[in-house]
Amino acid sequence: MSEWLSIIPPVLAIIIVLWKKEVILALLVAIFSSELLILQSTEQSSVVGAFALAGLERIVSVFHDGGNTRILIFSLMVGALLAFMRYSGGVTATVNYLIKKGVSGSARRARLLPFFTGIAIFIESNLSVLMAGIISRGLFDKFNMSRARLAYIIDSTSAPICILLLVNGWGAYVLGLMGAYELEESYVSILIQTIPLNFYALITLAIVLYTILADKTHGPLKASEQAQKKVTSHADIDIEPSKPMFMILPMVTMCFSMIGFMFLTGGGDFVQGSGSKSVLYSTSLACLVAYAMMVGSKRFSHKQMTEIGFKGMSELLPLVTIVLLSLALGSSLKLLGTGVFISGLVADNLPLFLVPAVLFIAGGLMSFTTGTSWGTFALLIPIGMPLVINLGLPAPLVLAAILGGGVFGDHCSPISDTTAVSAVASGCDLLEHVRTQLPYALVGGGLTLVAYILAGIAMI
Repeated sequence: MSEWLSIIPPVLAIIIVLWKKEVILALLVAIFSSELLILQSTEQSSVVGAFALAGLERIVSVFHDGGNTRILIFSLMVGALLAFMRYSGGVTATVNYLIKKGVSGSARRARLLPFFTGIAIFIESNLSVLMAGIISRGLFDKFNMSRARLAYIIDSTSAPICILLLVNGWGAYVLGLMGAYELEESYVSILIQTIPLNFYALITLAIVLYTILADKTHGPLKASEQAQKKVTSHADIDIEPSKPMFMILPMVTMCFSMIGFMFLTGGGDFVQGSGSKSVLYSTSLACLVAYAMMVGSKRFSHKQMTEIGFKGMSELLPLVTIVLLSLALGSSLKLLGTGVFISGLVADNLPLFLVPAVLFIAGGLMSFTTGTSWGTFALLIPIGMPLVINLGLPAPLVLAAILGGGVFGDHCSPISDTTAVSAVASGCDLLEHVRTQLPYALVGGGLTLVAYILAGIAMI
């Protein structure tokens, strides 16, 4: 099978998304076409009849990985937690309290809240997105700002912060990938030096801050903001307020227990902790706290709480399905060799000063077509580090380009699980989030490309 055929599944997915505006259909087509190509490459008989079954088994195999299963359960638990806090009246009460105290007494302050929340909670990207989204949803409704704008702020803040301040699961993962290579400097030193060289993350944060302070929106996001001005009802804040504690205590529980569970799952070492386990455990504990508070208030019975919880979960089922299919597609494309093929194009006949820029482009393409920045790191670091060793390239610059490229593609991709979680946390339609964030990500990517070309000239 020609290696060029390996890019057909993600290309089909992107075409269907743009044409039919159907993410689930696009993912299913990509999965089954990928499985067909895999079967053809192995020259198995009855390919036409077997690929459908292989596609179904690929989806089932997602649950073989504990981390994937935890992500899916966590996504459902988020729905229950959001519903508990909403129906308790805690969201409405918290919004009123923040406005009364002047913390978010204006639209600008309301926009700054998710930005600084995302910066403060850099220990885990999903938790960062979730906390910033939940805290700010009601405020954005109160000041009649669109959920698409909130989704853009939290998505374009959390991943850049997590990839800059690598004292988290991302850092442990990258260190693990680098461990196979003998480099002149220590791995931790190299990671620290990537911070000023991770141009995409820095530029993206600067753009987000510009949109917040200047109150400027452009392109599809501007249209979403204009449409929001016509909305008169908001589900999160139309419920009668109770006490802020019904929202604040579950959120504080989730935040601090997340830190504790990171130490627990890492055997006392925070960096070695499991992000997927910790975020699931902390979300479950927050749900339990919210449940106990609401039942203890005598305003809700166990039966009512069960109904509210399942109603919240049902609201997120479409997005959970998208996450499931995205994980299945990523697994299938990995076996097909899509990422390896794209990354292999990077190393052929390049002037050395262009290597960081092309690694950034390759990282963006791989992350965009596969929907995973972590998978991109796993494929490109084994290409970039040998280039550092054999050609004497600066390791921090090469690594920063790879890390930034992975986040860039993730921001643009409609099949990224991070994109889906951001839509979940903000209560925004997934395709609207992708469409409104894309122009900002492309501008940031373009500026970053120029920066890596100039850095390559200056440093190589």
